[in-house]
Amino acid sequence: MESPTLPVFVAAINWHSLLFYLFASAACGFAVAVVLTENVVRMAFYLVLSLGATAGLFFLAGADFVGAMQLMIYVGGTLVLLVFGVMLTAQAPLVSIRTSPADKVLGGLVAASLLAVLLQSAFSVEAWRRPAVGDVGTPSATPLGMALLGVRVDADPTTETTALPAGQRPVSATQAAALNPSTRSGYLLPFEIVSVHLLVVLVGAAYLARAKRRRTPRSTETVGLDAGGGP
Repeated sequence: MESPTLPVFVAAINWHSLLFYLFASAACGFAVAVVLTENVVRMAFYLVLSLGATAGLFFLAGADFVGAMQLMIYVGGTLVLLVFGVMLTAQAPLVSIRTSPADKVLGGLVAASLLAVLLQSAFSVEAWRRPAVGDVGTPSATPLGMALLGVRVDADPTTETTALPAGQRPVSATQAAALNPSTRSGYLLPFEIVSVHLLVVLVGAAYLARAKRRRTPRSTETVGLDAGGGP
């Protein structure tokens, strides 16, 4: 007979807290690696991992749209263009960046000051405090998809809706959004702006990776003939 110790132990693990500490450690660790490394390409790679872990924190917090935009804009767009630009245009002396001890001390002071301000704000705002257990909903990808389609998932579809015939009620969020104009704005405009941003990134990457034409210098005789100095 198998011992139920392992299943009980797995069930007792708070996976939400475990993933939070994992993503938070990865985000902070790779952010420190970005500051300490001297290679620009490695900086970009560490920054990709740090921002990806930050997107994981957004997903855990229930901010699906913010996490998706984090991956699409910063990880999938801006940093990819940065890596292309560094690898295709930077010369050997510019790949490595050396900082003086004074710059490191100044950067540490600025980072510590910003961290103190953020911690003070996080613990002073009432809405940012830990919610009750009953207020935490089950994560779902449905609000993200509805938001990208232009439906405000934070609006109540049961209020201010157009009158329906007797015996009929909205059966879905899409139908409720069609009946209530206040729920149609959503994130459609930011999503379109993001699409334009990614298009610019693709155009920039294609421009950097294009095949460059080699110009052959003209000979001295050809230059003389062009200037009117023929034989």
